[in-house]
Amino acid sequence: MKKSLLFIALLAGCIVNANTVRAQGSNTNAAPFVIPALREWKGGVNYFEWPNNVKLVVDPAYSKALLPVAKLFAEDLCSLSSDMHPKVVTGQASRGDVYFTLRSNDSSLPAEGYILAISNSIRIEAKDSVGAIWATRSLLQMLEQDHAHHHIPQGLARDYPRYAVRGFVLDVARKFFTIAFLRDYVKFMSYYKMNDFQIHLSDNGFKGFFGDNWDSTYAAFRLENTTYPNLTAKDGSYSKAAFVALQQMAQRYGVNIVPEIDVPAHSLALSKAVPGIGSKLYGQDHLDLDNPLTYTVVDNVFKEYLQGPHPVFIGNEVHIGTDEYAKKEAEKFRAFTDHYIRFVEGFGKKVRMWGSLTHADGTTPVKVEDVTMNLWYNGYADPKTMFDLGYKGISTPDGWLYIVPAAGYYYDYLNTKKLYEEWTPNRIGKEIFDENYPLLRGGSFAVWNDHVGNGITEKDVHHRVFPAMQVLSQKMWGGSTKPMSYDDFSVKSKQVGEGPGLNILGRIAGKDSLVFSLDAKKNVVKIYNAHFDKTKEALRLKGGNSYLKTNIPGIGYDYTVSFCINPSNDNLPDAVLFASNDAVVMLNMQGSGNFGFSREGYSYSFNYKLPADIWTHITIKGNNRGTSLYVNGVLAEKLEGAKRTFANGKQTAKVQTLFFPLQYIGSGSNACKAQISHLEVFNRELDDEVIMSIAKEVKNQK
Repeated sequence: MKKSLLFIALLAGCIVNANTVRAQGSNTNAAPFVIPALREWKGGVNYFEWPNNVKLVVDPAYSKALLPVAKLFAEDLCSLSSDMHPKVVTGQASRGDVYFTLRSNDSSLPAEGYILAISNSIRIEAKDSVGAIWATRSLLQMLEQDHAHHHIPQGLARDYPRYAVRGFVLDVARKFFTIAFLRDYVKFMSYYKMNDFQIHLSDNGFKGFFGDNWDSTYAAFRLENTTYPNLTAKDGSYSKAAFVALQQMAQRYGVNIVPEIDVPAHSLALSKAVPGIGSKLYGQDHLDLDNPLTYTVVDNVFKEYLQGPHPVFIGNEVHIGTDEYAKKEAEKFRAFTDHYIRFVEGFGKKVRMWGSLTHADGTTPVKVEDVTMNLWYNGYADPKTMFDLGYKGISTPDGWLYIVPAAGYYYDYLNTKKLYEEWTPNRIGKEIFDENYPLLRGGSFAVWNDHVGNGITEKDVHHRVFPAMQVLSQKMWGGSTKPMSYDDFSVKSKQVGEGPGLNILGRIAGKDSLVFSLDAKKNVVKIYNAHFDKTKEALRLKGGNSYLKTNIPGIGYDYTVSFCINPSNDNLPDAVLFASNDAVVMLNMQGSGNFGFSREGYSYSFNYKLPADIWTHITIKGNNRGTSLYVNGVLAEKLEGAKRTFANGKQTAKVQTLFFPLQYIGSGSNACKAQISHLEVFNRELDDEVIMSIAKEVKNQK
C-alpha cells in the first residue's frame, strides 16, 4: 500500500469538523487557515515541505478530466513564485509528489467535494474535476501564507460546499469593465471557490440625472451585436469572440459565467437602437409589450447569442432579466416572461430571472419547472410563495448584499461583520429557510453602478468587493458554520490575497512602510532617453519619449507618494509625470498649468500650478475616499466628497480617487520636462507632521 493510502486508512472514520481541531491536543496540527474554511479536518503532526520542482501526478484512469486541472495548478504555482518549476505527468506518485485522482462513484462525497491527504506526499481525491480545482485553491492559499518555507501542515481534509451556487453579479452596463478585468475576476472568484459570475450586460441610467430626457439618458449594451449594430455600446463593449473566450477560460477555473440581458425594463439601449419599441406610457426604458416588433427584436437579440453549433453563450444558464416592470401591466409582463423562458429553453439552456411575480401578480401562467429566480426583494417575489410554486431560488437579498458605489443608499461597502455573524443564503430578507431546503440553490451578492459617470473606477469597485468576497465565500461554502470569531477571521484574512499573479488592490509588500525609493533604484527596469544624475540624485526627463520604467504598476489605497520636482517652463499640455495602464499624473493639465491626474476617462485638476525652474516638494496621499496634495509639507487641496449637481437639484457623488501609477516615470510620447529626486512611496498614509518633516529634510538637502 502506498504511504499516502496508508495515511488515509489510518485516519478513516476520524475526520472531524475543522472547528474542533484545537481541542485535539498540542501534538496535532490545527486546521490550516483557508477561505472558505475546510469543512472537516484531522491533523497530523509534521509538515509537508513543498519542493520547488514538485511533480504533479495524474491518475491515468482520469487523465482527460484531471490533466487540465494539474496544468492549471502548475501555471498558478509559477505565478505564485518564480522559484517554482512544477512538472505535470501521469502515472504513480512517489514521496514529495502531488497526486490527482477521482472518487466519482463515492456517494458520500458531495459534488465539488474533495479529500486532501497531506503526509510525505499530497493526495487529492475529488468528486469531480471542479472539486480537484478547489483542492488546488486550498493548497495555493496555504502556500501563499508561508512564503518563506512553503510548509503545508500534514493532515486529512474532507471539504465540500454547503450551497451549489456561490455567486457574484457585476453590472458592466452602467459602468464599463474591461475584458482583462473580467478575466482577473474569474481567477479571483475561483481562488475563493466562488463559482457563479453573473454579468449584467445591458441597462441604463436614471432619467432624472440626464435632464429628465430619455434621449440623453445613458444606456449601454456591452456585447457585440451584428443584427442591430447600433445596439452595441460605443464607449466600451466585448466582441463575441472575446466573450466566448472569457467563458471558456472561466470553465477552466471552475467558474460559470451567466450572461444577463435585462428585458423588458432597464431596456433603454434596445429602444434607442430600434426606435418604436419603447413604451410611450411607462418610459423608453420599458419595452412596449403591445408592439409585435418588440418581440421580434428581443427574439433576434437572444437568438444571435444562442443559435448554431457554436453559440456565444456557451454555458448552461442564461439570465433574461424581468426586473421592475410597471405593475399595471402584470398580465402582459407575465406573458412576456413566459415567452422568453420558453424561447431560451428552446436553445437547450436553462433560464434565470429576477424575482418579480409577486409584484406582477396575475392569472397568466409563467413556466415554473427548472426556472431559477434571483430572490432579491420579498415585495417583488415572496420567497415562500415562489418556492411553493416550484421555482428554484438564489438568495440575493438587496438589504444584505447590494453594493451601489458612492450612491448613498444600499451599501457602499457591505457590512461584513453582520454578514459573517448573521447571514447565510437561507436568509432572504426576513424569511429564513432550512439550510438544506431543496429549491434553494445558493446565494449571490451584487454590484450595481446606478450612478453613471460618478467617477468610480474598476479599482474602486474591487476595493469594495474584496472584503465581501472573502466573507461571503465563507458563508456560501460553509453555511451557518463559523470557523472562528469575526475578529479572528478579519485578522487572518489579511494574509490571503486575490490569487496567483493578481494584485488588483495594488498592495506592495514591505517590512516597513517605505516600499519604493527612486534613489535606491531597486525596482528600476529601464531608463530610456532620460538621465539619472548621481551627483544630484535626480532623474532628468527630457519630454517626448523619455521615461524610467519600474516593475511596480502602481500602489493602491492607502498610500503616500513623496518627491521633489523641478519642472521646465515649456511643458506641453498634459505633460506626463507618472503613468500606468490605470492612471496618469500630469503637469499643465489641459494647458491650464495645473497639477492633476486622469483615470478611466475622468480628469481631475488641483488648484495648484507648479512653479518652473525651482525645486518644490510634493506629497500625494490617496485612500478610497479621495486624493490630497501637499506642497512643501503643507496641505494645498483635498479632492474628496465632491458632488455633481443637476439642473433639477439632484446630486450624485464625484469620486476623485487615484490608484497611483508607478509603472513609468515620464512617458513614451509626452513626458514632462523636469528633474525629479527623493521619490519615496509608502504603503500607508503619513501623518501631516511626518510629511512636513520629510519636506524640511529634503529642503535642507537641496
